[in-house]
This record gives sequence, C-alpha cells and structure tokens, in this order.
Amino acid sequence: VDMGINSACTCCVMGPDGTVAGRKFLKLPAENDRLDRAIGRIKKAQRQGARRMPRLWARAKGISDDIAVKTAEFIVRNAVLYDVDVIVMEHLDLRGKKRGSRKQRLHHWKAIYVQKMVTQKAHRARIRISTVCAWNTSRLAFDGTGRVKRGRESERTADNYSICEFSTGKIYNCDLNASYNIGARYFIRELTKSLPETSKQRLEAKVPSAVKRSTCTLSTLISLSAALAAAAA
Repeated sequence: VDMGINSACTCCVMGPDGTVAGRKFLKLPAENDRLDRAIGRIKKAQRQGARRMPRLWARAKGISDDIAVKTAEFIVRNAVLYDVDVIVMEHLDLRGKKRGSRKQRLHHWKAIYVQKMVTQKAHRARIRISTVCAWNTSRLAFDGTGRVKRGRESERTADNYSICEFSTGKIYNCDLNASYNIGARYFIRELTKSLPETSKQRLEAKVPSAVKRSTCTLSTLISLSAALAAAAA
C-alpha cells in the first residue's frame, strides 16, 4: 500500500515471486477539494496576521480524518477480498516535529492515523501488518532502470505530479510504482532472512541490488526469485 499526497492510496496484490495479481486505486476528489479549501482558508488567515486558528485547523483535521477512515476501510476491504496474508506499508518516521507545507503535515498525520486503523481492522480479520523502509520507493523505477523524473524534472510530467518518467522514457503512475517497490521489499526481506549466511552471500553476489534494502525494487525481487529457483533446481 502506498499512501500518496495526490491520491488517498494505491494498492497492489503481489505474490512472493513478484507476480502482480491486482491493482486498486482510491481517489476521493470531493474530500480532497474540501481539504484544499480548508487549507486555503488557513493560509489566508495567516496572511492577515492570525496565528493559532484552532477552529480552522480543527476543520482541516476533521476532513483529513474522514479521508483516513475511508482509506483504511478501502485497504482492509480489498485485503479481505483478495485473501491476502499480510498488508505491507511504509515505515513512518514519527520522531521530531514535522516540517514542510501544511498539506504535507496533514498528509503525515493522516498516514499515521490510517496505519493505526488498518492495524486494528486487519487484526480483527486475522491479517498481519508489516512495514518496510520508505526510502526511494517512489524515487526508483520498479523495473530497475534507476531514478525516475517527477514534476519539473521532466517536461512530460511538469504539469502532473502523480505521474513520473522512467529513464527509458516510459510514463507511469508514481503511486503504483511505489506500491510495487513496497511489496517487493517485504518479500525480499522474507526470502533472505531465513537463509544461511553463506547461501545469502552467494545469492547477493548474483543479485547485487538485493544487498541494500533501500535500493531494492520489483525487478530485484524477480531476479532474486529466479536465482533461488535456479539454485533449488
């Protein structure tokens, strides 16, 4: 599961060999428009000299919480529909005061709330929860072609931050790309942690990109699965 700023969440259903069995997108345009208007009122009040604005912030947080509830229900409902064993999300850094735009801060609070609700609902449905390193999940292309261009980095994506351009020129959905990498990192960890150290080193020699977890992508998992199958043959 990837929780993007531009969309509520993007989910993919993945097997241990990297096969993608399903993709689900949740967009809440009406709710996001309400949130943008609430943030706009906060900005306007700040320009006029207001500081605390508890009622305006409470309204924005209420809309953000409503989005979070709908997002958590969507994630768990689809997890049950596809009979998944585990829901994998990014590990969020909860330490310190978060900086950035008001929308980014609200997104961080919303993501924390979504994870808490998903954990509670998933446990009731007997589904496990796991988190993976969030570094570079959106920044690296799932096909192993390296860093993607996003926003103003590419003329083709300058007007749409929800899509990115691979080094090969392919245009792809940013959040879906991230969800592939999130799922792949979970399976890479599960596949390698039970191996003896010598077997693990031989495998990493064949697939060097698996050594550093923060640079692993879906292509790493596919290569790793192929190497394990060849070794078992």
